[in-house]
Amino acid sequence: EECLFMRKLADRIRRNRADLLVASLRLFTYAGLFFILFGLLSIHNWQLRNISRTLATTILTWAAMTVTMTHIYGGYDVGRKKSNPIISSMALANLCTDAVTFLQLQIMNVNPNNNAHLILWGPDFWLLLAAFIAQTFYLAFMVRLGNRLYFRYHQPRACLLIMGQYSSPDEITEKIGHYRLQWHVHEIASWDDPALPEKIKAADVVFFADVPPEGRMQLLQMCYDLHHDVLCKAQLQEIMLSAADPLVVDDALFMEMDYHKMSPGQRIIKRLADFVLSGIALLLFSPLMLLIALAIRLDDGGPAFFLQDRMTAGGQCFRICKFRTMSVGAAEQSETENDQRVTRVGRLLRASRLDELPQLWNILKGDMSLVGPRPEMLSNVEFYKSSLPTFIYREKVKAGLTGYAQIEGRYNTSPEDKLMLDLMYIENFSIWNDVRLLFRTLTVFFKRDSTAPFSSGSAPGGDPASH
Repeated sequence: EECLFMRKLADRIRRNRADLLVASLRLFTYAGLFFILFGLLSIHNWQLRNISRTLATTILTWAAMTVTMTHIYGGYDVGRKKSNPIISSMALANLCTDAVTFLQLQIMNVNPNNNAHLILWGPDFWLLLAAFIAQTFYLAFMVRLGNRLYFRYHQPRACLLIMGQYSSPDEITEKIGHYRLQWHVHEIASWDDPALPEKIKAADVVFFADVPPEGRMQLLQMCYDLHHDVLCKAQLQEIMLSAADPLVVDDALFMEMDYHKMSPGQRIIKRLADFVLSGIALLLFSPLMLLIALAIRLDDGGPAFFLQDRMTAGGQCFRICKFRTMSVGAAEQSETENDQRVTRVGRLLRASRLDELPQLWNILKGDMSLVGPRPEMLSNVEFYKSSLPTFIYREKVKAGLTGYAQIEGRYNTSPEDKLMLDLMYIENFSIWNDVRLLFRTLTVFFKRDSTAPFSSGSAPGGDPASH
């Protein structure tokens, strides 16, 4: 036990050093982004080189936008995430921050007495573009440097994977293996293994996967007493209570779960936002949609649009409109690896998510919402519900163009994980969360595996020949 204590103490010291290093790099990263932007914009704006009202207002704007965008996209999460997702998220956050700061500066420069007008496409715009490019390269360097230094001093932590009776150890091990610099599975044990207490003592981190309630609390207390970090695979009851509020009844503490997460006022705001934003998006993207429709028509001579029944709130069906990406008359089954039904143009549209643009019309009509669970094929819904009856809980809200499952998951995410991600959105609904998810949707375009198809033979609904 003395050796175990010394090992854990040494690990804690290394982790503290690594955390201090990350904090220092985070400070240098944001300072660098600030000086690159203000340094270039000050070339044509003398107010930024002197103490002035314009300088103070611009700094406050930049700081407020940086905090807001960091809350939306995430910040310098070195040591917790891989480099590419951090770079793409921070670059998008920085783009929004730069754009608003630039617009505020140009507005401040408007002065009718000096004949100065709002100019968005002048020399300052090219300085803004140069600043953003330089900032992106700087971000990429600092993030990769941060992760390299962090994991040099922070070795992968030994994980004990405690399995229940329903999860597959290979599936969980594969997921943990994607983060091999953070964790490595040292041992896998069943929740009722008599030697489990000793195995928990020897681990640095403990993962719980579907451990039944009769053993879970005891094991959690054991990990708590040993000061172990614990990661539990989310279960349905935990998601349902994730937004519960504490309520003291007399002198007893209860957790209050409000079934109706959306107030009448929120429903009005959400529908109004859907109507206005989808209408604007249809106008902006109409030239692009016309070109896509023409490309599909020229590719194989078939129709440009694809209509199919999908399910939304309350189990109601509607006709979804998408650009056709498969050959005419193809079996109605989810895409699989090397799927010969997908056309040449369709592969490009699926990879870029442009096939989903016509769904803006469904949103405008009220069939869908901008944010919500993915509208599944009816055959998929029946298939999922047969093995996972709680899949019906996704139908508490309208289907959406984007959401947690679309952003954090993949096309081939399992039905159980889809349900957990969608319920996380439903049970924690807020207008602000919808805004965050709309912004974060842009990160999907940087995820290589976001459109990963089902493996052959594993697509829901069975054999394509049966449809």
